[in-house]
Amino acid sequence: MRVAVCQLNSRADRAANLAAAERLLVRAAEAGADLALLPEYVDYLGPASGVPAPEPVDGEFGSFFAELARRLGMWVIAGSFHERGPDERRTYNTSLVFDRSGALAATYRKIHLYDVEIPGRVSYLESAAVAPGAEPVVLSVEGLRVGLSICYDLRFPELYRRLATEGGAELLVVPAAFMLHTGRDHWEVLLRARAIENQCFVAAAGQTGDHDPGRTCFGRSMVVDPWGTVLNQLPDGSGLTVTDLDLERLRTIRAELPSLANRRL
Repeated sequence: MRVAVCQLNSRADRAANLAAAERLLVRAAEAGADLALLPEYVDYLGPASGVPAPEPVDGEFGSFFAELARRLGMWVIAGSFHERGPDERRTYNTSLVFDRSGALAATYRKIHLYDVEIPGRVSYLESAAVAPGAEPVVLSVEGLRVGLSICYDLRFPELYRRLATEGGAELLVVPAAFMLHTGRDHWEVLLRARAIENQCFVAAAGQTGDHDPGRTCFGRSMVVDPWGTVLNQLPDGSGLTVTDLDLERLRTIRAELPSLANRRL
């Protein structure tokens, strides 16, 4: 399975963001990717006053990436977007997966919401505008079991354990907009930990650089193997990296160090 991880600097111009995402997906398809992953809020990351009107799953956002997946003949995990939520006050932070034909294969709504108050440094209450999802999601991508998550979910290992043990995940994906001040210390450590403890490949696609208003994302999108080795990592700036997942290596690691099978709790 050849996986492309795309890194963007989405800002307040939705049309420009979608055009940038399309260019990266075209490059991924040209590189022979079977599956491409985009970052969280790929279509808009700017002032709250300009957030696009929430849409249903089959709205403009979903239709845009469904058509791209169909045209490129590639699986696309369309980062996330503001899905119409349970009430007028809150949306869902939702990731959509499209197969090679452009059909919607899975929908995941972010479960863990970033509610953080660090005096003098950061104050962010995601739950004020976003409703939490409730269901972990694993789907089969041409025989590869893929577990879905979004950004802040990364700090909750119990979610990934369920994806691996109950869902049989072999690849864990993390579209994100990880903040710079936490990303430089925690991003790679957490991604490698999720890979090692669940003996899964991990593909993480992050937003990078400055975004209005006064927000900077860490980027450093990467692919990690089930041993915790970083196979590919993007530098600062927009771009993509393409990685071939060696599924035989995953099976070997699980056989030779059977920590999932040795669980007691």
